[in-house]
Parts: sequence; structure tokens; C-alpha cells
Amino acid sequence: MAEYRKNPDSLSTLSPEQYRVTQQDGTERPFANEYWDNKEPGIYVDVVSGEPLFASVDKFDSGSGWPSFTKPLVTDNIVENRDMSHGMIRTEVRSAGGNSHLGHLFPDGPVDAGGMRYCINSASLRFIHRDELEQAGYGAYSTLFDD
Repeated sequence: MAEYRKNPDSLSTLSPEQYRVTQQDGTERPFANEYWDNKEPGIYVDVVSGEPLFASVDKFDSGSGWPSFTKPLVTDNIVENRDMSHGMIRTEVRSAGGNSHLGHLFPDGPVDAGGMRYCINSASLRFIHRDELEQAGYGAYSTLFDD
């Protein structure tokens, strides 16, 4: 099993928006981000560490304007922290290995899928299409997309 960490080389290639979101706990604008309406099959990995985080099979349209998932792909790659910023009590979601700020977790997801909504910033993610999983080193996840 691969070990994922914050990669200094990856940090240096982040766009200003990716850096602001992942390293400074930022939030991107809704409906104006790369993956909010992506419907392609594949997985989403941490833009900093490469650790697998979410899969398109667990993605749903929440109407929020951000990519939303019912559950993580690998539970151990997600850390949940209490977030009391902005006058609210929320659950922040971070990547375990990369320590990247990903977004927040809310209890308003589809009831038939557990009721949770992982509301995630596109800027914290890199999408790997089903057809590219093997060459990108994530071939173990290709079975998610077997018919």
C-alpha cells in the first residue's frame, strides 16, 4: 500500500486557488469550479499528496455547486475536524496524508446512501478518469467501474 504525504514538489505546482484552498483552508466559489458538474467515471485524489479520496460512483448532484459525495473512497485517507470558523460549528474534511483542506461534511446527503454529504472543493482534487487509472498507478480502483 502506498504511503501518501504532503509533497513539496506538488505544492510548488499548485495554482494560487489550489494553494489557497488546500493550504489556507479556503473555499472556492460554487458553480464556478472544475468538478462540480463532472459526470465522467473515475476517482478523485488529493492534488497535493495523490492519495485516493472519492469515486464518481459515490458522487451526486447536491445542488450546492461543489462536488458532493456520499462517502470517501478510502476512509483512512480522510480526517474529520471540528470547525468553528465563520460563526458556525461544522465538520471540516482534510486528507490524512497530505493534510490538505478538502471541504466540509454535512448530514444532508441522500438518505438511501447513508445521509452524509462530503462537500469538497474542486481545487483540492485531481480527477483520474476510469480509462487512465492503470497508467496513473490507481489500477486497483478500476473494478469500481466494471459493468
